[in-house]
Amino acid sequence: MVPVTSPRPPHRDLRLLGLVAVGGAVGSCLRYAVSLALPAEPGGWPWATFAVNVVGAFALGWLLEALAVHGRETDRLRRLRLFGGTGVLGGFTTYSSLALDVETLLSGGQWHTALAYGGATLLLGLVAALLGVLAGLRTSRGPRGPRTGRGR
Repeated sequence: MVPVTSPRPPHRDLRLLGLVAVGGAVGSCLRYAVSLALPAEPGGWPWATFAVNVVGAFALGWLLEALAVHGRETDRLRRLRLFGGTGVLGGFTTYSSLALDVETLLSGGQWHTALAYGGATLLLGLVAALLGVLAGLRTSRGPRGPRTGRGR
């Protein structure tokens, strides 16, 4: 009798890692495009980082909820989540730049701007993520309610 082996864990599957890497490259390029469109003024509000983090929080909330209403995660849904969520949106959003922006503002004596920027990013990011979840629920429903028996 041939022993049955379990499938390779997702974090060791090179195809799935490749999806995340390609998605991350796409997201990073999109973030770079936003930074070119919204260049930062020295000592001013870092609009590009603020925008990508708030928009990314909304998009991730929407994506994860829209995928979740389908019930159990299939291989196709997993690939979509890893490419779009972990990859694209992970590369698009940048909390490391948020931290650097806050530190730069603080070291430049812009205490009020640093605190307002950091607080607004976190608060609006949370609100955006919640709105994204609600939008994901709404777009995943047909005229008669949810598409799956998830109980919504």
